[in-house]
Amino acid sequence: MGIALEVLEWFDPDGKQMVSRFPEIGSTDIKMGAQLIVRESQAAVFFRDGKGLDVFGPGRHTLSTLNLPILTKVLSLPWGFASPFRAEVYFINLKVFPDLKWGTQEPVAFKDEELGVVRLRAFGIFSARVTQPLLFVNTLVGTQGAYTSDQAEAYLREVIVSRLNDFLGEHVDTIYHLPRRYDEIGIAVKTRLGDDFRRYGLELIDFFINAITPPPDVQRMIDERAGMGAVGNLDDFMKFKAAKALGDAAAGVGASGGQAGAGLGMGMGAGLGFMLPGMIYRNLHPDDADPKRIQERGTVSCPDCYAEVPLAARFCPSCGNQMVVANKCPECGKNVTAQANFCPACGSDVKARLACRHCRTVLPARTKFCTNCGEAVAPPVP
Repeated sequence: MGIALEVLEWFDPDGKQMVSRFPEIGSTDIKMGAQLIVRESQAAVFFRDGKGLDVFGPGRHTLSTLNLPILTKVLSLPWGFASPFRAEVYFINLKVFPDLKWGTQEPVAFKDEELGVVRLRAFGIFSARVTQPLLFVNTLVGTQGAYTSDQAEAYLREVIVSRLNDFLGEHVDTIYHLPRRYDEIGIAVKTRLGDDFRRYGLELIDFFINAITPPPDVQRMIDERAGMGAVGNLDDFMKFKAAKALGDAAAGVGASGGQAGAGLGMGMGAGLGFMLPGMIYRNLHPDDADPKRIQERGTVSCPDCYAEVPLAARFCPSCGNQMVVANKCPECGKNVTAQANFCPACGSDVKARLACRHCRTVLPARTKFCTNCGEAVAPPVP
């Protein structure tokens, strides 16, 4: 048997660590009476036999059967037990992680009423923090020795792109209308993402859309349409295309015909840049994103009834909502146990995976439009 740990604490070495596990592999002997030091913007969760048990907030804690009630019950320890016990400790970083990047690794399909299926690229940044340590460990971290913001960023990127694609498919008929609805898109997508983040014990603080861009061939079509609008009185698009062809032919004339070529090129549109400006929608309650102010207040808001709840409480005294959540149903959002296969509230398969019926691409839960082929994942509700 190894030497029992007497002091348990953790420092974030680079500002990117979200979770650190002691020990990194297996479990270790922890001395009863050991000092657990949890800093502000941290939480500590004790695990035994793969189950999350006691959760500690900021402060210096002397481990005993009094402040480890769940672990004491699981191990059937007598009152005043002083021998070492085996467990794992997860330290969770509760600070806000800013400047997380999202974007399309590959262009996503969008059905445009005027241009047909168009593949768009989009990118931006977001910030988030952990609000439910046990739920976060159970859903994203698992048994890993460490979990960084880069790993969370890589997974959440796909969720963000899926929700953005859903909104575009439901509410935007053509990319020509994107600029005038950009603010609406940012607000609506952030609202939708809030539910997705809460399923993993996270809160989305900021969401920024930096750009949405079409591929070069679509960009050329947009430029041509802008040029046709500049010419004005052409009967149809084909006449404009014929005039453009003359200009392209003139561009191939030698140096002696350069001035003539320049004359044939008159009337062409200058082109339409399609890089969209970034829009900002910030959280209106900055105090709720500051762990230090939460600690000073001594309470947090219940996510169901918004009543003030003591930091150490496991249930809301007003509505009974469970404050420490192990898992959530992807359909109804109700709390379920970590081992549950089906939701006790709606009966949905908690572990089911959604796939596009056309191209079989695996998609995040509740996705409505496939990011690969642009088809509706399920028939629209009448």
